[in-house]
Amino acid sequence: MKSSRRSLFSLVLLVLVVSAGVQWWHGAREARLGETLAARVGPGDIHLLTSDTCDICTFARHWLRQHRVPFTECSIERDAQCARDYQATRSPGTPVVLVRGKPQVGFDPERLLAALG
Repeated sequence: MKSSRRSLFSLVLLVLVVSAGVQWWHGAREARLGETLAARVGPGDIHLLTSDTCDICTFARHWLRQHRVPFTECSIERDAQCARDYQATRSPGTPVVLVRGKPQVGFDPERLLAALG
C-alpha cells in the first residue's frame, strides 16, 4: 500500500514539474517573440480591422499591448471607412491584420513577424 501511494505521489509530482516547465518555456518563448516583434514594428506597420464581438480581436489587442507592439485599430461596426476596408479584403471574418498594407486573416504573432521580414 505504501509503495503504491509513493508511486502515485511521484507520478503527480512529475506531472506538476513537467507542466510547470512547459508553462515557463511557453511564457519565455512568447516574451521573446513579443520583444522581437516590437523591435521590428514601426508606426503604421500594423493595423487591425476588428469587430466589437470578436474574441480573437480582443486577444490580439491585449497581446499587442502587453508586448508593447505599436498598432492602430478600427472597428468595422463603428467606422464606415473601416467597414469598406474590411469588405475590400474579402475576408471571411475578423480580425484582419494589415501588415504594411497586406492583409492577414486572424491573429498569429509568428506570422506577423514573418511578414515583417
